[in-house]
Amino acid sequence: MWTSLKNSLTELFAQSFEAEGFERRFGEVTLSDRPDLAQFQCNGALAAAKSLKKNPREVAQKILSRVEALAQGRLSQFPVALNLSIAGPGFINIVCSDQWLAAIAESARTDARFGVAKTAKPRKVVIDFGGPNVAKEMHVGHLRSSIIGDSLVRLHRFMGDEVIGDNHLGDWGTPMGMVLCELKREQPNLPYYDAHQETGFPESSPVTMEDLARLYPIASKRFKEDPEFQADVLRATDELQKGRPGYIALWKHFVNTTIASMNRDFGELGIQFDVWLGESFYENKMPPMVERLKSQGHAVLSDGAWVVPLATEAEPEMPPLILVKSGGGFLYHTSDLATIEYRNTHFQADLALYVVDKRQSLHFKQVFLAARKTGIAPESMQLVHAPFGTMNGPDGKPFKTRSGGVLKLRELIQMVNEEAKKRLAELALDRDYSAEERARIAQLVGIATLKYTDLKNNRAADYVFDLERFSQFEGNTGPYLLYAAVRMKSILRKASESGLLPGKILPALGQPEQQLILELLKFPDVLARAYQLEEPHHLCDYGFALSQSFNFFYKECHILREADSARQASWLGLTELTLKQLVLALDLLGIQVPDRM
Repeated sequence: MWTSLKNSLTELFAQSFEAEGFERRFGEVTLSDRPDLAQFQCNGALAAAKSLKKNPREVAQKILSRVEALAQGRLSQFPVALNLSIAGPGFINIVCSDQWLAAIAESARTDARFGVAKTAKPRKVVIDFGGPNVAKEMHVGHLRSSIIGDSLVRLHRFMGDEVIGDNHLGDWGTPMGMVLCELKREQPNLPYYDAHQETGFPESSPVTMEDLARLYPIASKRFKEDPEFQADVLRATDELQKGRPGYIALWKHFVNTTIASMNRDFGELGIQFDVWLGESFYENKMPPMVERLKSQGHAVLSDGAWVVPLATEAEPEMPPLILVKSGGGFLYHTSDLATIEYRNTHFQADLALYVVDKRQSLHFKQVFLAARKTGIAPESMQLVHAPFGTMNGPDGKPFKTRSGGVLKLRELIQMVNEEAKKRLAELALDRDYSAEERARIAQLVGIATLKYTDLKNNRAADYVFDLERFSQFEGNTGPYLLYAAVRMKSILRKASESGLLPGKILPALGQPEQQLILELLKFPDVLARAYQLEEPHHLCDYGFALSQSFNFFYKECHILREADSARQASWLGLTELTLKQLVLALDLLGIQVPDRM
């Protein structure tokens, strides 16, 4: 298995520089700034010559000779592998032979991983994403964490890591007390509110998701405005956390009802989790952790609260992490520290990756610093916050309904599906299909629109979601990539019906074939970059460029009408490889490709 064309070239040049007494780093090969002159270039001769005060063109010539000798010896199965030339003060231009390009493309076509090696050091990775709150319907604000996190789970698994996707629910604390008290105002005679009843509570929930979605904002508003209600809520929260049977039974109904609603929305998005360990799971793990930190001297008393000081000479203004409030309650800081401890001791995670809004950056910085300082997270455990920006409407403000309210995630999914149906009808792409198949295609196109629009942006950036623009089948959109993949499927299907099969990719390449192969051979580099940086948008960039290259190839090379059977089989082989790579790239983004449109 090869790594990538660029990496293969870099290794050749690195060895050549090393053989001439220079550092290997001078051998880095990059894409050419002048694609009309060369495919790749190496500029290391200039820096290497400067370091030893030599003539850069003379250095470049020596490196060129070394590379040619190495290439012929190592890559003799690919005759005339490289055409090298020196330009300007010592730039080395690199053009790969058709034989080499075709041979490497063929090796990728017959490789289940398309030449992408798994990571040399697989890790145990916990990815914390999703994280909605119980008793609240999921809204558009939950979209980015869910979509980005799901893509990173897929990417890490493909690269060989053992991954646990954790939906860290907000299912505990004061919000639960608020809903308990608001429901009591409406239905005071429910058996759950009888302080003397400890068993025999109804198995069916007294509330629906619609009830919870209605109750929570009312309770939240009342909590801010009514001191008496606030006192009731704090008392109910305390009794819930101490295990009052009726409250525990009712709380479980809240959780189960909410999870059922979440599973519907996550299911439509094709998102799954391995564990659902909410805040409540860590309730009994926080007190012993806090007591241990106190006894070890990591936690100190400050104005009645127990805190972990974090200020250093480098960051004297870093606020302390509050473990226990002056009133005795725990905070998110405490829960997150207990979560890190569990992920270390139970999951033995090498990496804990948090896909959370960038506005929580200070919170995670404090938590990670405290985890390191207290020894909760050993040095071997990597803690990473993968922050993301907000999804905004055309007005540049956080996406809302036309009336100005928070848009529910289910409503957004319905919007994109309806827009997809509209686009498909306008283009008459699915007119001959059954109603069931049309609905399925529209759903796949709608979800592709939603996910690709989100993921193609740098994760840390805010972006504007323009449904009309991003549902088009032209330009850098999800539907465009789906249509490109469906076109490839159609070509291969028609070829198969005529008894034609993909064959070995042949040299003697024209510009369209060469351009497509060069794009295909970038795949390992793209995956490595997305994996190392935790940035799915590199896969989107690649998918779009690959689709464009294929469409140019398809326009110039009339595959099904080609008279030369060997050349036709070669083109079908290229089409097959392109389809498989594009489908994989889309799958890593959580996007499915329909069989036809």
